[in-house]
Amino acid sequence: MNLTNNLIIAMPGLADPLFEKSVSYICQHNEHGAMGLTINRPTNISFAELLEQLDIPLQLKSLASLPVYQGGPMEIGHGFILHSNDGDAARWSQTLKINDNLSLSSSKDILIAIANGEGPSNFLITLGYAGWSKGQIEHEMTENSWLNVLADDDIIFHTPNELRWESAAMKLGIDINLISGDVGHA
Repeated sequence: MNLTNNLIIAMPGLADPLFEKSVSYICQHNEHGAMGLTINRPTNISFAELLEQLDIPLQLKSLASLPVYQGGPMEIGHGFILHSNDGDAARWSQTLKINDNLSLSSSKDILIAIANGEGPSNFLITLGYAGWSKGQIEHEMTENSWLNVLADDDIIFHTPNELRWESAAMKLGIDINLISGDVGHA
């Protein structure tokens, strides 16, 4: 099972505080492991504050209060931009094309373009990422730590972050709030 371009949804029993009630977008999954971004954990840093730290002027003031998300516990000082492939996504340096719709970039040039109103129409900015070693995510799936569903751009970019966990599960027809986190034997 390849989870690239899937959302993984933390089950209610997942007690890890880093991933409790989280939704992560899997950017890459192969024989070496998996890499994803948690898309529903805003930090206390706004887009304007991030740009200020990077000495990038913000021309498009309507973006100032956009949240920057905690993408995961790895490389928390490094920024990642999950974005739509409007036009030519390859124009950004350090870009991984995930599929026809989405790419992942990690370079300053895309932040400058977004700040100038010349970036992709849909984007989500994170600090850090979530990573799984070879076989780890598959093992966690068999332990019922995660549900997975094909990614939905509307959930990633347009659903309020506090509703993404429930909305992703609803794509499977599941009200995740009705699932018990307790494990038992019949």
